[in-house]
Amino acid sequence: MIYLNQLKAFKKEANGAGYESENPKNEIKEKDGSTTLWYESDNWKFHDNYFGGEPYGGRTIISYKNKPVWIMVFYGRLDDNVSDIEEVYLFLRKALRTSKEEESFRGPEEFIEGKFKYANNWQGALENYSGKEEIYLDGGLIYTAMYMGGLVDQREGD
Repeated sequence: MIYLNQLKAFKKEANGAGYESENPKNEIKEKDGSTTLWYESDNWKFHDNYFGGEPYGGRTIISYKNKPVWIMVFYGRLDDNVSDIEEVYLFLRKALRTSKEEESFRGPEEFIEGKFKYANNWQGALENYSGKEEIYLDGGLIYTAMYMGGLVDQREGD
């Protein structure tokens, strides 16, 4: 049985070192063209692997004592008319860094800075959830990502 408070705290810590960071330290380009981010602390391991660029998709696994216990799968894309892709993804990472532990699926419910607005809507709890995040530029929708996941392999004997 996983202790959800420990999982939430580790996930927030790992996200800060991983995809929320402007310069992740533990990043590798794989031979298949994907990118892997990883982070470890005590008995916990975070492994995020994605394809893209634009659009992008991937999955995040958190393991405890080398056993996978939590997963998130995701897919996102920018509107084809967006010209400054890097500016949007810098804003996204900043929005994700503002999330609180209880909002630990992705980012906060809302984050606004300058001409950008990040909005996140989710259902469920860390054990079983799904959600959608969006970014607006001057009021127009320019980015959408879907995500879902929860606990895995929790029954005895599995």
